[in-house]
Amino acid sequence: MNEVNKLPLVKTALKMLVDQLRPKDRVALVTYAGYVSTALASTPANEKDKIKEAIDQLGAGGSTAGGAGLMTAYQVAQKSFIKKGNNRIIMATDGDFNVGAASNKAMEELIEEERGRGISLSILGFGMGNYKDSKMELLADKGHGNYAYIDNITEATKSMVTEFGGTLFTVAKDVKLQVEFNPNTVQAYRLLGYENRLMAKEDFNNDTKLGGDMGVNHTVTALYEIIPVGVKDDFMGTVDPLKYQQTQKQAQPNGSTDIMTVKFRYKEPDGEKSRLQQVVVNARSVAINSASEDMRFAASVAGYGMLLRNSAFKQNTNFEDLIKLAKGAKGKDDNGYRAEFIRLAESTRDMMKTMAAAVNK
Repeated sequence: MNEVNKLPLVKTALKMLVDQLRPKDRVALVTYAGYVSTALASTPANEKDKIKEAIDQLGAGGSTAGGAGLMTAYQVAQKSFIKKGNNRIIMATDGDFNVGAASNKAMEELIEEERGRGISLSILGFGMGNYKDSKMELLADKGHGNYAYIDNITEATKSMVTEFGGTLFTVAKDVKLQVEFNPNTVQAYRLLGYENRLMAKEDFNNDTKLGGDMGVNHTVTALYEIIPVGVKDDFMGTVDPLKYQQTQKQAQPNGSTDIMTVKFRYKEPDGEKSRLQQVVVNARSVAINSASEDMRFAASVAGYGMLLRNSAFKQNTNFEDLIKLAKGAKGKDDNGYRAEFIRLAESTRDMMKTMAAAVNK
C-alpha cells in the first residue's frame, strides 16, 4: 500500500470525506496489516483535526488481514450504532485479502449477517497489481453499499466530494429494473454491458433476491441495441416455426405504438417489502444528431467499449467517429469528466495506430 496511488491517495480521499461530514456524524478508524487495531475510537466529526491527524498516522506493512479487519470494523460500528442513521463501513483497500477469512463465501456470509443488522458496506479500491476488482464489487453488493475504484486525485474528488451523497447515502435499496419489449415493434434486442448484474426474470418479484442500491442524485443508464420488426440483419439466426405453440403476433390494441414497458422495483432504506412502478415507452425514431447530449455521449462511450473488446457488434464503429460524437456532446462538463474521456479515447486511438504500424513493418 506504499505506492503513490495507494496509501497516500487513501489518506487524501479520507480527508476529503471528513470535510463533507456534519458535526453530528461520527468516525472511527480500523487498520489491518498483519494485525488489526483501532486507530481511532468513534469520534464526533466536528473534531476534524483529530480525525485527520489519525489519518496521517496510517502506515503500510505486513500481510493483509482483510477478514479480521472487517470483523473488527463491524464490531466498532455496532458499538456506535445510530437508530435510523446511516451506519456504514467504508473500506479502503488494494483488494488483496491474503490472511484470515479470505474466501468470497466467508466474506459474503459475514457481510450479509451484518447487513441484516443495519450496517452497510462501501468499498473504495486503490492501486493495481494484486487488485481484485470483481471481488470488491461482489462484497459491496452483498453489503447494501457501493464500490468505486480510485486511481488519481480526480477520482477521489468525484467519489468523496462531487458524488458524496450518491456514494454514501442510500435512498432506495434492492433496486431492480425489468424491461419488456413489444414483439410487434422489436424483433431482437441486447443489453450493452451489465453482464454481472443480470438476474432471472422470476427474481424481479422476489423480495429475498438482492438488487442494487441507489444514493442521493444517483442515476443509472442502461443502453439497449434493438432491431426493429421488418429490418434485416446479420445477427439473428433462423429458427424453425414452433409446432405446438402459437407464434402469430397479436395486433396492437387501439393503435398503440409502444416499444417497451419498464418496470421498477425498490425498497425504502429501512424497508423489507418492495414497491413497484412502471412506465410505457412509445416508439419514436430520433436521428443521432438530434438526440440529447447525454444520449450521444453515452453512445460514444458504449462504442469505445466495443472497440476495446473488439466486439462482434461494433460494425462500422471507429475511433474517429466516436471521438467526434463525444466532442459534439461534451456540453457544460463542469467537472471535466467528459473531457477526460475524450482524452482517453484519443490516447487509445493513437496507441492503436502505433501498434498497427509496428505490426505492419
